[in-house]
Amino acid sequence: MAKNAKPQPDLTVEIAGIRLKNPVLTASGTFGYGEDYRDIVDLNDLGGVIVKGVSLRPIAGNPPPRIWETPSGMLNAIGLENPGVDVFLEKKLPYLRRFDTAVIVNIFGYSLEDYVAVTERLDGVPGVSGLEVNISCPNVKAGGIVFGTNVKASFGLLSALRRATKLPLIAKLSPNVTDIAEFARAAADAGCDGLSLINTLLGMAIDVRTRRPRLANCTGGLSGPAIRPVAVRLVWQAAKAVRLPIIGMGGILTAEDALEFILAGASAIAVGTANFVNPRATVDVAEGIRSFLAAEGVGSVRELIGQMRTA
Repeated sequence: MAKNAKPQPDLTVEIAGIRLKNPVLTASGTFGYGEDYRDIVDLNDLGGVIVKGVSLRPIAGNPPPRIWETPSGMLNAIGLENPGVDVFLEKKLPYLRRFDTAVIVNIFGYSLEDYVAVTERLDGVPGVSGLEVNISCPNVKAGGIVFGTNVKASFGLLSALRRATKLPLIAKLSPNVTDIAEFARAAADAGCDGLSLINTLLGMAIDVRTRRPRLANCTGGLSGPAIRPVAVRLVWQAAKAVRLPIIGMGGILTAEDALEFILAGASAIAVGTANFVNPRATVDVAEGIRSFLAAEGVGSVRELIGQMRTA
């Protein structure tokens, strides 16, 4: 360091026992498995990569159209298309292992047994830092009830996964519930090590000329800047309810957007829809946080976690 040079702000944080070099991750489903961005983003510059959802068996996803742009956001009904856990381990994970970056695998299933099976396949695998559990799926063996909108179902699923793995377990909560604090407490009681929120809001768009839905699936998940105020509020409520570290997400485009989540109580953030607009959004947000801390004279990003002033 040059004489009289100011020390660089400390961006390191810890999520669910996973040390991150900075608080910026990629949101699942918006960054593929990392390789799609190889000519644009150096994954070493990120705190971590949360990969596209992985299931026990391959899933083809929904028929098109599957995406519709909305004011300040987008609707998607991709249908969790993925090649399955075996292909992920054989063909996707080796690329991610090349980088000094945490790899968190987003997992899902349509029955408790499927969730457990994919968790067991990933347990103890070198290069997998932790699991993010998408609980916003219908349980086909329980009449289609969505795991993430029923507290008992959420607790039962997450408890079973806690028994199935020693990996850090992060529950990705749905915003489509009445009381987010109740679900945060259920995740904590089930033994989760952290929370991710929010998942997309359920939405719909209609072509008034054809009188048909814009998405073949009729409904889809709303993401992008339009949902950010809702996401910040839910992170704040969850942070007040439990002591678990939180990854905040929902419409983050800039460093200031990210810092809103951190001040609300998130220890880290994930950039999602912004990747489609600016493929370097993750790197820009990380550098923007560093610049903000330096300008404000804040030594560590950890000093800002949960420090929103209400008086």
